[in-house]
Amino acid sequence: MAKADAWGAPGGKAFERRNARRDGLAGNTRLIAEPAYRRLLAAEPWLRRSIPALIIIFLIVIAALRVLSLMNERDEVERDAKAILSLAVGQMASAIGADPNAATVSAGDLMESTGRQGAMGRSHVLAITDGSFKIIAVSPLSSGWQGRSLDSLVLGGQPLFMFGERAGVMEVSIGGQDWYAAVSLTASRKNAAAALVPKDAVFDSWRKTVSLNVTLFVLTAGVLIIILYAYFGQAARAQAADRIYLEAHQRIDMALVRGRCGLWDWDMVRGKMYWSRSMYDMLGYEPCDTMLSFGEVDEIIHPEDGDLFELANRIVEREIDHIDQVFRMRHADGQWVWMRARAQVIDPEAPEIQLIGIAVDVTEQRHLALRSEAADLRLRTAIENINESFVLWDAAERLIMCNSKYQKDNGLSDRDVMPGAVRAVLEERMLAFASERRLANANGPQGGSTFERQLADGRWLQVNELRTRDGGTVSVGSDITQIKLHQEKLVDSERRLMATIHDLSLARRAEEERARELVELNRKYMKETERAEAANRAKSEFLANMSHELRTPLNAIIGFSELMEQGLFGPLGSPRYEEYATDINGSGKYLLGVINDILDMSKIEAGQFSMDREEIDLCPLIKETVRVISLQAAEKSITVETRIADAMRLFADRRAIKQIAINLLSNAVKFTGQGGHISVRARSASGALVLTIEDNGCGIPKAALSKLGRPFEQVQNQFSKNHAGSGLGLAISRSLAELQGGALKIRSTEGVGTIVSVRIPLKKATPSVKAAA
Repeated sequence: MAKADAWGAPGGKAFERRNARRDGLAGNTRLIAEPAYRRLLAAEPWLRRSIPALIIIFLIVIAALRVLSLMNERDEVERDAKAILSLAVGQMASAIGADPNAATVSAGDLMESTGRQGAMGRSHVLAITDGSFKIIAVSPLSSGWQGRSLDSLVLGGQPLFMFGERAGVMEVSIGGQDWYAAVSLTASRKNAAAALVPKDAVFDSWRKTVSLNVTLFVLTAGVLIIILYAYFGQAARAQAADRIYLEAHQRIDMALVRGRCGLWDWDMVRGKMYWSRSMYDMLGYEPCDTMLSFGEVDEIIHPEDGDLFELANRIVEREIDHIDQVFRMRHADGQWVWMRARAQVIDPEAPEIQLIGIAVDVTEQRHLALRSEAADLRLRTAIENINESFVLWDAAERLIMCNSKYQKDNGLSDRDVMPGAVRAVLEERMLAFASERRLANANGPQGGSTFERQLADGRWLQVNELRTRDGGTVSVGSDITQIKLHQEKLVDSERRLMATIHDLSLARRAEEERARELVELNRKYMKETERAEAANRAKSEFLANMSHELRTPLNAIIGFSELMEQGLFGPLGSPRYEEYATDINGSGKYLLGVINDILDMSKIEAGQFSMDREEIDLCPLIKETVRVISLQAAEKSITVETRIADAMRLFADRRAIKQIAINLLSNAVKFTGQGGHISVRARSASGALVLTIEDNGCGIPKAALSKLGRPFEQVQNQFSKNHAGSGLGLAISRSLAELQGGALKIRSTEGVGTIVSVRIPLKKATPSVKAAA
């Protein structure tokens, strides 16, 4: 055979001419491979597109003609039905007019003869009525109309009863159904004849005809559509088959391209070779559909990787029947690509030898293998040069590799550490250890094993053994001789350090205890400071209010007394002085009340208020209290309602209970407007007396309820500003209740009213030393 220079190298003129021939052949192949259904449909495109339109037009024309025919037929049926009804009523009316007795004597015969002459069916109804349209005869008798009024049965037929035969035949409604009706009046209007027929009965045969025509039309249209569907379905199946064929080839080509491999077919007799498209793509050449020559392929194979002609001779001489070689082929850009070609003779016994196989791009694998060899060499060099001993065992406990440090520490020769040596045998040849101790691993059993070994020469090693992913074992030994020498010093230093830490912890705990005590003392001090400041502010505010409350009556007393002393308005017996004397008396009493409240509160605060408990009948006590404040309530037209049982006794201080009731009732009257209402109730609950005073006065703001009842604190609003007082009434009442083991509670809604409840134990209780602030 000739060498590659006889054929021309890729990229030369011969190769270019061959590429041109391939392009032309590829174009012819594409023309021949064009799907048959496309040639069939492309021949007459206007006919293919017009077939559905022609079928639809045909169906529309047939449907339109048949609809027109059926509508004409329906009109004829309607005209015939109306004509029959008109003739029937006219005939019956003429017969009744000629013989009035026929309406009653021979009505049945008359209607029967009329029905036969008019060719009426079972659905027709014939009726004869009197002058008021009451039915005196009807056919058929089963209709149930006998004796009923015809104009009440027929809805929408008023012209028929007014004009008779001149109204013609009309559509009316009977029992919710549509009917055709005709009425004819006799000349004397004493009788009338009527003929009726249901609209559904008239068009019953016509509807059957319509159903038959629709069925025939649907069948015809269905047959044509099936034919059209079969036509396009056959074309679609042909198109789908061609598409599947093309997609299969595309998938194969894509799989080969993505897998960096290609198919090739070698005809040994003709010296021709076929490449798949992926082969051209791997080497960067223009793909073509023609066969490549033997020389063209041999030209791009690297000369150092084998001779293609020698390989062909061996196959022709039947020395081998398959190929499995790795070689380099020149890429279109000039680089060399490593390829692995595998092929098999299709039929070794055939006279014409033909090979078919696959070629895979293994360039990356070759480069990876080279990089792996270099990395393995660098790894072995690094392991050999480290200061630690290193050994690697496989899953079967056989030696893979170790460094010279491992040999030296264990006294092994080069013959002993050959790869594949069994670990158990190798450990028997090692030098014995002076001591060995296994250490606990913080990572658990999965973290491997750690040992401390003392060699025969006195050196210490820490050996860490870890499992590899493939089940092997890697062991690294580090020299810790210097660490062991300093270990005792470290232990001693640690003891001293722990003692110091213990002392520091004791000191820290003591400091923490002192700090907590200081924090608690500071908290109590701040709380007492806040209480003292609050009490100071309350007393300051109270004194400020009391200065006004005390000065006002004193100024009145002094002023009015000076006027009376000077006699500016005449002798002392004049009416003006009497008014002044009254004001002086009122101011003095008010001043006395304020001072008494202050003194009582001071006694309670000082714990000097004495309690004299005795058995008290509550009802007379409360009624007496109500009488005391009744004069004040009457001035404001306030009604006071009392609901207290006649027999209700408790063990308490009479004066304290009376003062509590007077204070609470006075407040209720003071802060209840003109015409208000106050309710006083008392009841026993859980071994205690509950006294409740409810009013519908101005009420107390929600934010101010917490201040009520505290000594030296007052609540001011737009209602209380108009009423003078010390503001100690509620505080005194609450303190007196608590001194007797009870409690006072207030519920109030601003603008609605206030409810004050006092709870006093019925039996003797241990008194409080001092009322709560």
